Amino acid sequence: MQYVITGAAGNISKPLVLSLLQSGHQVTVISRNESNIKELADAGAKAAIGSLEDLDFLIKTFTGADAVYTMVPPNHHPSDWKAFIGGIGENYAKAIKATGVKYVVNLSSIGAHMEEGCGPVSGLFRAEKALSTLTDVHILHLRPGYFYPNLFANLGLIKAMGIMGSNFSAAEGKFVIVDPTDIAAVAAKALTELSFTGHSIQYIASDEVSSQQIASAIGQAIGKPELAWVEFTDEQALGGMLQAGLPEEVAKNYVEMGGALRSGKMSEDYWKHRPTTLGKVKLADFAKVFAAVYHAS
Repeated sequence: MQYVITGAAGNISKPLVLSLLQSGHQVTVISRNESNIKELADAGAKAAIGSLEDLDFLIKTFTGADAVYTMVPPNHHPSDWKAFIGGIGENYAKAIKATGVKYVVNLSSIGAHMEEGCGPVSGLFRAEKALSTLTDVHILHLRPGYFYPNLFANLGLIKAMGIMGSNFSAAEGKFVIVDPTDIAAVAAKALTELSFTGHSIQYIASDEVSSQQIASAIGQAIGKPELAWVEFTDEQALGGMLQAGLPEEVAKNYVEMGGALRSGKMSEDYWKHRPTTLGKVKLADFAKVFAAVYHAS
């Protein structure tokens, strides 16, 4: 089988590419920079160097593929972040239609049922919508929970103030969190089997915890058992992000997403379609990884 994978050597795309290569498939990896995917190229992947905003490049790269894995990469300086995300989705849809690709595994997010009010994830709503205009194409939208690695944003807060936090908190069992390797495993299975039909959605989670359980597990791992999760106001969160150097457009979108997490709206569709099986990487496992990074920083 011939696959095209977007996301370069990211936390999901890298293990996904390696899994497909190990299964004997031909894999093309899209990246803006060849050096970023050297390890994957050395493992046998073909490099396609270009921009996802370049439709002609996408059409050329998708031509001949049996299936593609699509995702929207970070944009650190967008003028309109949601529009950028939606625009990449539209480019994917045009390239898929032009090349006749029949199978698409698309990385979306929990909360992508929200057309508005969920920050960058409402941009993923637009990307899903663009892809879902396609006919005669089988599309699986993956909607994972909150990424464990996002918690690394708390490193400075822990060291400076001895707390973790954001403009949201969640009760026990209500915070849906996921490890990128668990997402990669689901994506690899879907791409290898190609048993999904029509347009479908699959939620992915590694664990279901509370925000305070996150702080407690990490606190135990780093030797600060009293570590607490503090819920900030939107204004405090925005100010902290701007002070940390995030562009205003990005910071405002993250605050909006935090509000959706706080209200429960971001996860409401997850609980209606909760996966029967959770991933392998539990909070206690990630806490050990966090501790290693914390002590090395």
